[in-house]
Amino acid sequence: MIRTAVDVRVDALTAADWAAVSAIYAEGIETRNATFETDVPSWDDWDARHLADPRLVARRDGEVVGWAALTHVSDRCAYQGVAENSVYVARGARSQGSGRALLTELVQRAEEAGIWTIQSGVFPENLASLQLHLSCGFRVVGVRERLGRLEGTWRDVVFLERRSKEIV
Repeated sequence: MIRTAVDVRVDALTAADWAAVSAIYAEGIETRNATFETDVPSWDDWDARHLADPRLVARRDGEVVGWAALTHVSDRCAYQGVAENSVYVARGARSQGSGRALLTELVQRAEEAGIWTIQSGVFPENLASLQLHLSCGFRVVGVRERLGRLEGTWRDVVFLERRSKEIV
């Protein structure tokens, strides 16, 4: 658990947090600048797709204001230390340090779990997410042009990665 200057506590995300986590996820989906997803999955589907650890929530005054988690990028053994991150912050809690607290803790716990590369795909219009990732040690690898369609519109995705300096 960590605390930030904005009095945010970061700890493990559990099934009991799903109602709040899914509501925050829905807010991200509504922006059409956070994900290609158009519907929030069920807890069972989300749980099956994400690594069991680390999964994090940010709480302010006991209320979940953000979440972060990892997914494997491949089931091939060569990629066992490579994961993709997701970080979502509630609309009313954005630009207050919760995203940074979540991503900082996610990176630390990922390295402790043997993850040597964390990658992320961010829509170029999502400037807050790009800035957050860059400030937490990610670098832009490139832009995947017209990677997918969202509601019939082709979208580019900025591909970022963070390589561990601890796991060599």
